[in-house]
Amino acid sequence: MPTFVYEALNESGQPKKGQVNAVNSEEAIAKIRSRGFFPSSVREMKRKKRSRLTDTAATPTSDAKPRQHWTQITIDGVSSKTLTTFTRQLSTLQDAGLPILRSLDVLEQQQKPGLLKNVLQNVHEDVSGGSTLSDAMAKHPKVFNKLYTKMIAAGEVGGVLDLILQRLADFLEKAARLKRRVVGAMIYPAVVLSVAAVIVLGIMVFIVPKFEQIFADFQTELPWLTTSLITSSRWLAGRVHESIPVPQAAYLLSVPFIVYAAGKLVRKSNAGQAILDTVTIHVPMFGNLVAMSIIARFTRTLGTLISAGVPILDAILITRDTANNYVYYQALDKVHESIRQGESFAEPLRKSKACDAIVTNMIEVGEQTGDLDKMLLKIADNYDDQVDTAVAGLVSLLEPIMVV
Repeated sequence: MPTFVYEALNESGQPKKGQVNAVNSEEAIAKIRSRGFFPSSVREMKRKKRSRLTDTAATPTSDAKPRQHWTQITIDGVSSKTLTTFTRQLSTLQDAGLPILRSLDVLEQQQKPGLLKNVLQNVHEDVSGGSTLSDAMAKHPKVFNKLYTKMIAAGEVGGVLDLILQRLADFLEKAARLKRRVVGAMIYPAVVLSVAAVIVLGIMVFIVPKFEQIFADFQTELPWLTTSLITSSRWLAGRVHESIPVPQAAYLLSVPFIVYAAGKLVRKSNAGQAILDTVTIHVPMFGNLVAMSIIARFTRTLGTLISAGVPILDAILITRDTANNYVYYQALDKVHESIRQGESFAEPLRKSKACDAIVTNMIEVGEQTGDLDKMLLKIADNYDDQVDTAVAGLVSLLEPIMVV
């Protein structure tokens, strides 16, 4: 009789491993459940090739085709919307009591060909081979980042994977909503400025030269403002020197791309990234909006991790690495060092001056009452509302400026 190795959770959510003799995997799963365990992985020992791990929802047949596995080259990534949908669906399947392997199989079949489908195939094989779900997902950081895998690991250890997946889906949805708000605030001025720049270039290159010919017929001295305008038009049209065949406007249009490439290059160094991130949060009008969005994101991330059962030191490190801003990276690094030495959370954050007084005060209250995770989530909700108000005010302020 074949021997099956299993990994399961007991009634208190503690992981258990063992072996059981059974005719097939269905009988093995039934025996494991009769012991009061919830199996998460069941595999037959001393078998070189597996066709496909079966579970309670699968019916083995003698002519079943082996599970195909391949690596498809993809150039696209996984959007936040797709990942959120996958997380929400996986949470629903786990809440319904479906084994994790069967859940992965169902969701994999629903995916369109692409990166996520390929990754789910690899995750399925790793889990069926004995790996935990978090370890299998951690092998694909381009899809499942450190925050994602750490929360999954906390859910596995605590036996509340369905609840953690639900919280994770809520977090991803709110993070995506905040990003859309900030990006939406930037679209209007960017479009207006781009159209205005194109119109002005067209006037300077094609219209002003016509007036220059008219002014030449007047045979009179022109005002300095008109002369400056004509000189700028000549420069943009490339008519200053006959040896320059390409209009200067063509070079001018390439400036945004050059600035973008230079910014990416500068960010590769720690000093350059520190300077750019510091300048970004101090830019008039936009800097405050960026700072509030970062605070909303890192407080929600940290609050979600702590409420999921991730140790606070690990949670701070994960939040620090996902802050995407050097100023807040340094602030959270000091917080981590302070807590590691047995000191408070709020004091080093207050000294860094990266957050408003209301943030540090609420965190201090959360520390004293033992509800730090709830307080962090309240801060995130509060700053989400402030971002909404700031975006609306920014758009209304930019409209007359753009018209001028």
